[in-house]
Amino acid sequence: MNPKEHWENIYISKQPHEVSWTQQFPTSSLRFLESLCLPLSAKIIDVGGGDSQLADQIIERGFENVSVLDISASALERTKARLRKNSDNVKWIESNILEFETDEKYDFWHDRAVFHFLTKPEDTQKYKALAVDKVKANGWFLIGTFSESGPMKCSGLEIKQYSEQQLIDAFSPDFQMVKSFQEEHKTPFDTIQHFQFCLFQRIEK
Repeated sequence: MNPKEHWENIYISKQPHEVSWTQQFPTSSLRFLESLCLPLSAKIIDVGGGDSQLADQIIERGFENVSVLDISASALERTKARLRKNSDNVKWIESNILEFETDEKYDFWHDRAVFHFLTKPEDTQKYKALAVDKVKANGWFLIGTFSESGPMKCSGLEIKQYSEQQLIDAFSPDFQMVKSFQEEHKTPFDTIQHFQFCLFQRIEK
């Protein structure tokens, strides 16, 4: 089963309360976004946004240039239905991140739990090259992965755990780490998943 088939099957067969990554409210992501004091015209992309609540909250705050990318059309349709008329204020992108092509440059790139599914060095390098190209100079890049204390698998797929230093190594020298923290995510099943978050700024050259 290829990645798209895998994720379409997940979103078709399971509801939000049946998958581990569901957050009732994306507190950490919003806290970082709000701390940057970006203008409402800022271009924001949520990579792997799926049926996350983040787009809802960003739109509610008045941001005008919001994109949500996910490999699963079913996930995007679920979020569109939830947003109703506000879905017209979002650019919906159905794509594998490794195949994503755009002329856009983003002020804020958000990724909670996509990067850690890339277990091949060539794929992590391709992801980095895309982020380097598509995040504006001095723009912001927030990434969350399973930490070294996190799960080894998610949705039946192998993942790669990351420490703060490993994320710094993965994205330097093009991105400078500004803040980092670990988060204990309580899943809908009342279990705990440990995440490592890092906020990077794109270095202007």
